[in-house]
Amino acid sequence: MRSFWGLMRAYWFSDSWKEAWFLTVVIALLTAAASKASVWMAEASGELVDAIAFFHDQERNTDPLQNLLTSAGTLFLLVLMKDAGLIAIRHLASSTLHRKWRAWLDGRFNEALLDGNHTHFHVQHGGADSAGKPQPAPDNVDQRVQESIKGMTGGAIGLAMGVFGVAMSLLFVGQKLIETSTVVGGLEFLGIYGSATLAFAAVALYVPVNTLIALKLGGILERLNIAIQRAEGSYRGELTTLLRRSFHVAAARGEQVQKAMHRRLYREIDGTWSKLNWVNAGYQSFELVYNFVAARIVAYGPGLLPYANGSVSLKSYVTGAELVNSLIVQCSWFIHVMPAIASLKANAKRVTDLAQVIEDVRKPDDFYRLTGQSEFQYSTQHAVFGLTVRQLELMHQGDDMVPFLTVANLRFRRGEWTFLKGPSGCGKTSLLKAINGLWPYGRGDIALPEGVRSMYAAQEVKLPPLSLKALVCLPDDADGHTGTRAAAALHKAGLGEFIEYLDEEAREGRPWDQVLSGGQKQKLVLARILLHKPDLLFLDEATGALDPAGKVAFHQALKVNCAGITVISVMHEAEPPRSSTGAHFYDSVVTFEAGTAAKGPVEETKPKRAAPIVQPARTRTLPA
Repeated sequence: MRSFWGLMRAYWFSDSWKEAWFLTVVIALLTAAASKASVWMAEASGELVDAIAFFHDQERNTDPLQNLLTSAGTLFLLVLMKDAGLIAIRHLASSTLHRKWRAWLDGRFNEALLDGNHTHFHVQHGGADSAGKPQPAPDNVDQRVQESIKGMTGGAIGLAMGVFGVAMSLLFVGQKLIETSTVVGGLEFLGIYGSATLAFAAVALYVPVNTLIALKLGGILERLNIAIQRAEGSYRGELTTLLRRSFHVAAARGEQVQKAMHRRLYREIDGTWSKLNWVNAGYQSFELVYNFVAARIVAYGPGLLPYANGSVSLKSYVTGAELVNSLIVQCSWFIHVMPAIASLKANAKRVTDLAQVIEDVRKPDDFYRLTGQSEFQYSTQHAVFGLTVRQLELMHQGDDMVPFLTVANLRFRRGEWTFLKGPSGCGKTSLLKAINGLWPYGRGDIALPEGVRSMYAAQEVKLPPLSLKALVCLPDDADGHTGTRAAAALHKAGLGEFIEYLDEEAREGRPWDQVLSGGQKQKLVLARILLHKPDLLFLDEATGALDPAGKVAFHQALKVNCAGITVISVMHEAEPPRSSTGAHFYDSVVTFEAGTAAKGPVEETKPKRAAPIVQPARTRTLPA
């Protein structure tokens, strides 16, 4: 689905092909019926005009009022059948197709983004084009998946309906024009097809020339649509981010800076919107003039000469003009929907660009090699040997980057607790990410223990809008664990006060992400760990929001409830916490110094006692 046509046809050849083709056939049949009804309406219009024109002609009309009412009633019924029947039912069918197609595409993108390859994470890193030139990551992925897919699918269905409508109109209306054609003075060599030839010539000359004008304006509209979507997405994304960090903005009194940022982002929206309004206004004026000339001049022009020569009656003249106007309207569909087509192309480009990046990151190593060095080798080994890291070098983006961290050989034994120690920015968190396949640039061999379950607990905890039980059970489904087990885990983690709200998604109208403090969120993560009992646990400053007693309780709960667990932990403290009895929780420490990491026993981290200060002996002078 990396191309426009790939996105267009994928649904019709998927496992949902039956519903896709059924709705498509229904829409096609209703479109054909509506085109045929247009021919009947043109004939009825001719009958009505004829009845009005010869209302007082007693020789032609024995009962003029009945003739007039019959003609008007027939036209009304045809309009009712076409607009209130065929068109309305077609709209229902097309909107249903739109809904199902969008749902199918949305499902495919969600499956692709949330796969086991962590695609949602990798697409946020910039890639490179075919020439190796770095490219930024796709902006506003949420907008692309939500709004752009919706706009693209709706626009594509409308475009297909319009093209098919043109074909049906050419078939039915063209056939009627040929049937009612007559000889035209001066064009006798065309025989009885003279008036039909004039009608087709008028349409062929008028529509394409104006379509070229519409294409030029449509190109401008497409570029402006892409620009305003990008600007709207950036502004909305910043508003969403503000709400997530509103406390920090308030605490830092950063409202003025935030307002200035919002004004800057909105200026881009306003400027692009202004240009879009000017172009739309110009296009609307062009379309109104085009419609008037089509309906009042071009449609009545071809039949004027045979009518003036007396070759056709008023009824035939009006019927022919209505048919020509109907043909122009159908063939001008491209002009009428050019703004929608411009929006369709803009939406399609944003969706296909995202699809291309998703496809590119299916092999993360190959993706990152385009913008830097990425030569990680992941393997598994018997669980008894634990976790091993060999010849690891971590770098930043760029082919000429030098390693900021080098690890010759690290082994984390099964059941061992290891504390990572070093100043901020030395690479502690980067090492954890690399072990878990979440650091893009570098090289090295990482052998993970086979058949073990691992968990990664980060410092910042974001809670999705789920019930408290579901939050404890993540990443498993809430139905996979009993309420009793979830409640027990909450109690052991120190959140027993919330057990009564286990099945609630909010408390006092606020989601749990707003109810729980930073420390309580980290206790919730502890409850998650105690429930799942992983074999390998990575703690990335996962106790940073807890007080010293809370950190001890966190580690004590792990020791008591997760026997045999392997823990690799990053903390800001110079020394790891100890139990209430003074015993060490951690067995070893990895020290980061000068871009390298080396492991040793935790006892070496004990602070050395300072030598006692010896005061010089005071001498007393005895009196003589």
